[in-house]
Amino acid sequence: EELVESGGGTVKTGGSLRLSCVASGFTFDEYTIGWFRQAPGKEREGVSYISTSDGSTDYEDSVKGRFTISSDSYRDTVYLLMNNLKPEDTAVYYCAGTYATSIRKTSSAYNYWGQGTQVTVSS
Repeated sequence: EELVESGGGTVKTGGSLRLSCVASGFTFDEYTIGWFRQAPGKEREGVSYISTSDGSTDYEDSVKGRFTISSDSYRDTVYLLMNNLKPEDTAVYYCAGTYATSIRKTSSAYNYWGQGTQVTVSS
């Protein structure tokens, strides 16, 4: 199993980015993907989660209403659309996978991690 993120970059406050996470080797309908982020000097934190089993999603309060997580089973890809970005969203974003049909919100529940993609929001 392998996870590969892409789509990071530098945008101005209020801008948008769409991150992609290609999940290779996973059995669709049997795993959950979470997006996490880590800013310099801070601990890693959860952002959003999706279950490929039932399509359920969840978001942390800091991104609710601004970020949207979705999945494309044909492409084995999970997306994170980030709108109205703020400087405090600046971080390395990671996607993580775990064989669980229900959403997991703690990083310790995830066994597989991508290499991360940098998101920088300038003011």
